[in-house]
Amino acid sequence: MKVEFAPRSVPLQRRLQTASVAQWIFSFLGLAQCCTAAFITLFFTRFWLVSALYAAWWLIDREKPSKGGRRIHVIRNCIVWRYMRDYFPITLMKTAELDPRQNYLVGFHPHGVLAAGAFLNFCTEASGFSTLFPGITPHLMMLSLWFRIPFFRDYLMSGGLIPSDKESASYVLQKPEGGNLLAIIVGGAQEALDARPGAFTLLLKNRKGFVRLAIQNGTPLVPSFSFGENDLFDQVKNPKGSWLRSIQHRLQQIMGISLPLFHGRGIFQYNFGLMPYRRPICTVVGKPIPVQKKHRPSEEEVDQVHQKYLDELSNLFEKHKAKYNVPEDSHLEFI
Repeated sequence: MKVEFAPRSVPLQRRLQTASVAQWIFSFLGLAQCCTAAFITLFFTRFWLVSALYAAWWLIDREKPSKGGRRIHVIRNCIVWRYMRDYFPITLMKTAELDPRQNYLVGFHPHGVLAAGAFLNFCTEASGFSTLFPGITPHLMMLSLWFRIPFFRDYLMSGGLIPSDKESASYVLQKPEGGNLLAIIVGGAQEALDARPGAFTLLLKNRKGFVRLAIQNGTPLVPSFSFGENDLFDQVKNPKGSWLRSIQHRLQQIMGISLPLFHGRGIFQYNFGLMPYRRPICTVVGKPIPVQKKHRPSEEEVDQVHQKYLDELSNLFEKHKAKYNVPEDSHLEFI
């Protein structure tokens, strides 16, 4: 049953949507620091036992992120994510069925500034993942360093996030019962430095580790493209060779994360701020590419599968771009 709101409730809906997105941005830009500060500060108060007990639990539970994590369905189904979905809005579209008896490795493109589509589609139920892909459990990979932060690691695992390392990926892909989907944002943080409206440049030409991983586990590869992902923020110009790009690249090498200088709209005005623009995102999931299992694939075998993946991703983009107002003369560029 579809619920319709009276016109007077529209401003309230808008405020709730904006608040949900602001909460999500804060959770990744500020919550990690707050969790670290709280954990340390509590040691010097009468509540020191809270941090002491958590430290003991952290030690016992230290391997959990790399063993599939610990999703909490109440959090995945929280109404906050539905407000976030409607803010843009964000939708998820499938082009082929996925057999729940198999595991899958999904390449997500592009990264965008904050990977909003990847998070909402694979780490929440707001876009109806379980309805579209019954019997499939999604996992999304994220930089391992975030799982070293007390309390914050548990928040990440609750949605289905796991560390971006080979051990964590293999654990999911090797589950014999099948029914697992591992999503990897292949371009990673470096690709975020090229995220701006109208950009279709993907850092993928020499990214082959995910292909090798799929071959080693005999896991079908599934391309996906998130239309509108790069349109959420404007970014300060940082062409390759510029001093800004050099500093960003250097910081990424040191810290493991990129620092794009982006801006969107404000919470109470539309001129400038850290809130993303209200622009639609549609993540289109392509059809699986069968992969023959081989423990030690040669470079030539990896290159062949990688090229097939590039072709399928390009075909997916070309087939659907007209629906999302992408100019006819725009094509994917792999660098």
